[in-house]
Amino acid sequence: MSRYEQEFVTMFAGLEKQLADIENPRHRAILKNYRRHGLLEVSGRYRELLAPDMTVEHPQYRLHEGGQSLVLDGMAEVTAFYESLVAANALVMWVAEQDIAVNDHGFSGEVVFNAFVPAPMLGESAFGNVRAGDDPSEMYLLKRTLAFVWPYDERGRLIGEHVYEDGASREITKPDPADVITAERAAELLAPEIDKVLP
Repeated sequence: MSRYEQEFVTMFAGLEKQLADIENPRHRAILKNYRRHGLLEVSGRYRELLAPDMTVEHPQYRLHEGGQSLVLDGMAEVTAFYESLVAANALVMWVAEQDIAVNDHGFSGEVVFNAFVPAPMLGESAFGNVRAGDDPSEMYLLKRTLAFVWPYDERGRLIGEHVYEDGASREITKPDPADVITAERAAELLAPEIDKVLP
């Protein structure tokens, strides 16, 4: 395994431990949806997470970084956003630490968020400037702290992602190319996690 792969594969280990202590069925459903959403997302299987059993028909994402806001209103805009991440080779991301609070509305928390991104996405707003670099192998590791607020509907489906960046936490490093997790490798690593049945 490369330097980051163990942390990548076990990104939801803490959440799984938290789930073991939660008895409320709605809260469990929300956290299980979040876990599956994250694993599908970074495996490039975003169409599955946008399916009607996981996400509402008209989701809204609100992403706030570097003093800029990106609002994705509706399924077409959210789908196009995921398509742009795939095209830019910028879907390999993971949480290193997360502290999640769940209630009937959804969940909120603070996470240390890592992402392999091409050079053009290293400006003040990575998600606001999704595009590939001239050299597909030229990847950087962007690490920052994000606050998440994700609301869910009465069926336990995601309504949207509200994401807020702590700009002072941003760290950019140039990883050894051998340590960069490719999209293909991410899908391979996470397939068993996606298929794992949680109690």
